[in-house]
Amino acid sequence: MDGLLAQPSMDWEAKRQQVVQILETIVNDTETPRNIRRIAKQASTELFNEKLKPAVRAANSIEMIEEIINDPNMPSFTRTQLWLAISILETIRSSQT
Repeated sequence: MDGLLAQPSMDWEAKRQQVVQILETIVNDTETPRNIRRIAKQASTELFNEKLKPAVRAANSIEMIEEIINDPNMPSFTRTQLWLAISILETIRSSQT
């Protein structure tokens, strides 16, 4: 099975770590525009906001990513990575409510 896809049985911490890895890859990619890297970093940081429940953290991160997902300057690989992150975050949001 592909290691990048979140398994339904994965716990919150494992899913969060997987999303953070994806977002950190984007943050460290100098080919990605700065505004997109900045939002990816903010979305990653939001997942560690201990004041909120995991579902709310995931929803906030999804909202941040969706603001930039259609940026015309975004490399296609980065967009694919962000869609992958959103799909994992959706499983967190729906399983934690």
